[in-house]
Amino acid sequence: MTFTAVPASAGVYALGEGPVWDAARQRLLWVDIVAGAVHEGRLDDGVVTATGRHGFDSTVGAVAAAPDGDLIVAERATLTRLGADGSRTELARVLEPGVRSRLNDGAVDPAGRFLVGSLAQDDREGEEVLARLDEHGVTFLDTDLVLSNGLAWVDDRLYSVDTMPGTIWVRDYDPDTGKTGPRREAFTITEGLPDGMCADADGNLWIANWGLGRVECRSTGGELIDVVETGAPHTSCPVFAGPDLDILVITTARTGLAVPGPDDGRLFTADVGVRGLPVPYWNPC
Repeated sequence: MTFTAVPASAGVYALGEGPVWDAARQRLLWVDIVAGAVHEGRLDDGVVTATGRHGFDSTVGAVAAAPDGDLIVAERATLTRLGADGSRTELARVLEPGVRSRLNDGAVDPAGRFLVGSLAQDDREGEEVLARLDEHGVTFLDTDLVLSNGLAWVDDRLYSVDTMPGTIWVRDYDPDTGKTGPRREAFTITEGLPDGMCADADGNLWIANWGLGRVECRSTGGELIDVVETGAPHTSCPVFAGPDLDILVITTARTGLAVPGPDDGRLFTADVGVRGLPVPYWNPC
């Protein structure tokens, strides 16, 4: 089935990414990567109203919320805790000084550990990482990616996107211990570029397709089930939001478009007839 998403935000963002639904506070979080900003908003009847902004001196790839409302923010190379009182504490460095990469998409695993990947800002290929902040510090799950992107957990398996080759990887993942199994290819997307990703309550993956202006619902084996058209070519990431987790919120970007349209860079919403999974909270170590 094909659905049509509608523009939902008054604000337009250069590189909107990483939407997160904070159920306890009924707030939506998202980032504008190149602007170095974390945004907060309210979702009412499919409309997103911005309510707050936190600026940083570097790019911001991802954000997640803790149970108490504090945030973990992936800056260019480091992870920072942003307190509800505005305080900022560096938690860990993921990328070494001098490396021409930046942190990109991230997500929280079912036990509260924060995972984040990286992308190159030069012509290197195959050296990007997928890292996890846990009780041991920073652990690297992958060190050979081209462009680490969306993450989702289904049935004790971690699905992860490597955008440039179009590969969706899968590995067994024990939420209790954090132990992972060998990485293997789940499927490959050959049209457009897979970007951010989330899962629904039926165990399917919703993957933003950068370049095709849509979100694709696929089975964990890669079968195309539904399509959500946004009309914004650079569609970047979806999340299920709202009190019933039944509204798909989608970020988009203006970056890289020669002549951006009026809705490029806005947030979009769609009712796709299914519900999402609750977004886990980050558990500070």
